[in-house]
Amino acid sequence: MGSGEPNPAGKKKKYLKAALYVGDLDPDVTEDMLYKKFRPAGPLRFTRICRDPVTRSPLGYGYVNFRFPADAEWALNTMNFDLINGKPFRLMWSQPDDRLRKSGVGNIFIKNLDKSIDNRALFYLFSAFGNILSCKVVCDDNGSKGYAYVHFDSLAAANRAIWHMNGVRLNNRQVYVGRFKFPEERAAEVRTRDRATFTNVFVKNFGDDMDDEKLKELFSEYGPTESVKVIRDASGKSKGFGFVRYETHEAAQKAVLDLHGKSIDGKVLYVGRAQKKIERLAELRRRFERLRLKEKSRPPGVPIYIKNLDETIDDEKLKEEFSSFGSISRAKVMMEVGQGKGFGVVCFSSFEEATKAVHEMNGRVVGSKPLHVTLGQARHRW
Repeated sequence: MGSGEPNPAGKKKKYLKAALYVGDLDPDVTEDMLYKKFRPAGPLRFTRICRDPVTRSPLGYGYVNFRFPADAEWALNTMNFDLINGKPFRLMWSQPDDRLRKSGVGNIFIKNLDKSIDNRALFYLFSAFGNILSCKVVCDDNGSKGYAYVHFDSLAAANRAIWHMNGVRLNNRQVYVGRFKFPEERAAEVRTRDRATFTNVFVKNFGDDMDDEKLKELFSEYGPTESVKVIRDASGKSKGFGFVRYETHEAAQKAVLDLHGKSIDGKVLYVGRAQKKIERLAELRRRFERLRLKEKSRPPGVPIYIKNLDETIDDEKLKEEFSSFGSISRAKVMMEVGQGKGFGVVCFSSFEEATKAVHEMNGRVVGSKPLHVTLGQARHRW
């Protein structure tokens, strides 16, 4: 995202390649339109619009590869935020190695921006402090959301920008400029701070008969409340969770310590500090990453699914029954409390082997039960 230009001190950044990233493109922009736009800057090797691999719809960005780095640098410094198909685009050096971006070094965050400040204005406001790799005002359908990111090529440049711009008034609005923090880092800071001050309590796992009054009666024992709410669906039925906001942190903390794990009408309550949105998002990211790593660790192949397994079938027996059809990378019987749940998965090395196993084994009696065998979706990883 964003753009770049030479360091104002005169020390130009040397890039080995001559490819530029072009962002914020109109969906109707084509490779030919990119070529015609950038050809006056110098000879081109190629232009490319990035597309969804399945739908082939444009993703809103692309690349322009020049023959000579000097031409790419000239285009970067003179054509950034020009219009193509009526929409301004953003330029930056193409960076195949994204370690610098992922490290966060040199990245700053700006908030409380006036809506009139766009990408172009942001770039020229901050380019005095160093070479900018990227800059972006975050927008929605209504325009600027009032915050932005600028990524410099060095920590020193970022520190200069923070020192000079934090607290400055831009278009009669005092802006905050600070070091960029990854969501996990910000969530950890919020969590640490909120643990000592929280007044909002999250409650779940209560019965359908719980309403606002009953919940308030239960929690008012620990101190005066500002609000009590049982969350309900569209039909008015309780979703089994709610929130209690106390007037003081001490009352909220006491309620958590005393009521968490307490049995109410045969149900064990969960009572804890209500998380902020940034904490919930960070937890979702962590959960997604765990699932991604788990998915990545699975062996490649084509799975078949087996139902109606006899209770005597374990992983080894399952593999043995299907091994005659080909190379098996994994055979797994799903378990619960040490006992088979009646279904499992076998992963073959090829689609042909998996298809043959389904054809031969579906309906065959193994142990005391006829198997139900179906082909899973072929994937690179299972």
